[in-house]
Amino acid sequence: MEKNDEKRIAALIDDITKKMEMLIGDTSVPKNVRSAVVEAKNKLNAASGDYTVRVSGAIYNLDEVSNDINLPPQARTMIWNILSLLESVKE
Repeated sequence: MEKNDEKRIAALIDDITKKMEMLIGDTSVPKNVRSAVVEAKNKLNAASGDYTVRVSGAIYNLDEVSNDINLPPQARTMIWNILSLLESVKE
């Protein structure tokens, strides 16, 4: 992997992490969804492991809760946005 790719991926992961933190701080989001976002954030920012494995783990966690019936529309949109960004990192 080239240096520019590493920088781009690091910047994307940083952006994704900030979006996750916004969701975690949103009290209108159900607690189970916030917990899943925290877990996804922890997987994404783990110190060990290949970034593709970490991204896949985060996608799995978020995909599970993206269709929660109690999820406010703006939070659902944010989760879909995060999932899209994670998919772009994985490629």
